[in-house]
Amino acid sequence: MQSYQQMSKEELCKIKEGLEKEYAKFQGMGLSLNMARGKPSAEQLDLTMPMLDTINSSSELVAEDGTDCRNYGGVDGLPEAKKLIADMVGSTPEHVIVYGNSSLNIMYDTVSRSFTHGVMGNTPWCKLDKVKFLCPVPGYDRHFGVTEYFGVEMVNVPMTAEGPDMDLVEKLVSEDESIKGIWCVPKYSNPQGVVYSDETVRRFAALKPAAKDFRIYWDNAYAVHHLFEDDQAEILDIITECEKAGNPDMVYEFCSTSKISFPGSGVAAVVTSEANVADIKKQMTNQTIGHDKINQLRHVRYFKNKDGIMQQMMKQAAIIRPKFELMLKKFDEELKGLEIGTWIEPKGGYFIGFDALEGCAKAIVAKCGEAGVAMTPAGAPFPYHNDPKDSVIRIAPTFPTLDELETATEIFILCVKLVSIDKILENK
Repeated sequence: MQSYQQMSKEELCKIKEGLEKEYAKFQGMGLSLNMARGKPSAEQLDLTMPMLDTINSSSELVAEDGTDCRNYGGVDGLPEAKKLIADMVGSTPEHVIVYGNSSLNIMYDTVSRSFTHGVMGNTPWCKLDKVKFLCPVPGYDRHFGVTEYFGVEMVNVPMTAEGPDMDLVEKLVSEDESIKGIWCVPKYSNPQGVVYSDETVRRFAALKPAAKDFRIYWDNAYAVHHLFEDDQAEILDIITECEKAGNPDMVYEFCSTSKISFPGSGVAAVVTSEANVADIKKQMTNQTIGHDKINQLRHVRYFKNKDGIMQQMMKQAAIIRPKFELMLKKFDEELKGLEIGTWIEPKGGYFIGFDALEGCAKAIVAKCGEAGVAMTPAGAPFPYHNDPKDSVIRIAPTFPTLDELETATEIFILCVKLVSIDKILENK
């Protein structure tokens, strides 16, 4: 396939003419397709429906420690729920606090608590002149939304194939006391699908921050979200590595079952040092008498253990994998060699990150929208929605049906080609 970059103006204009006719056909179809957010499809949600039958009005709702799950109490979660979560992320129950349904809610609470009451006896952030967070980019827009809401100054750190640029991370955190945290999605990162290398995890654990209350916000959202049964990424346990490095309190790990069971009705948790657990529980005892223990019990009785979770995730993968394969195959067939975009083939997670030509992302997303395909807004994977190169597009292939996804992918590729040709012609 000949590169668009090498073509003459006349050749590009002729190709553009044909592409515009194809695009007009799609515009006339009145489509409404959605690749905007990483939502499970209805077919995936159907997999978990039997969970609703594990508990009913005749069930004995007593936890293994004798807790009556219908009543108050158990502020930090049922023992069996802690064990299930710990096994899922490769930790141990004493490090776990089980919350309600949302890990994002826990992250928000953690930032909020740091502002109002400080971190383990340190000065509350609200009393400081400046608070900064490091933000590996491209990254998760909702992370950046939390810190932006609290007025935190966000500092971009480039992602590499092994995780964030650790030379830069080490330099910045060691020199600047106002840097209080870093957002991380260490496994199948959002949106690129990057997996942090062992060296990256160890370098995180060995950080020497200037701020005593610096914390790594380790959002292990895709801990078990593999696309393949025989090719699964594994990462080191950050809790263990921080203990080995003499920094046991430096990390908050977040996780949930939102894309394992039911989004919005799952179980979320924070995994951290015992000292951090004690510090967090001081707030929680004033915030809640306990989260939904019946839901925790439902999850434990349905999944039973990590093996049960992994069996569920392979059923999920059987539904999701063909969607990723379809889209990546079309990219290879239609875009490879044109020199108008690059992408990483993820082994898990929920997204494909597409790098368009500089200055093209917003135009591509807008053009998709005009043809009836909703995409994540360009710029979303960056703090303040500001992609300096206007090139990164996050694609979420899980929600549409295969037929819908095929159409959406064709439209996306058309838009990439059309916008890229316009950009190249500008420079001819």
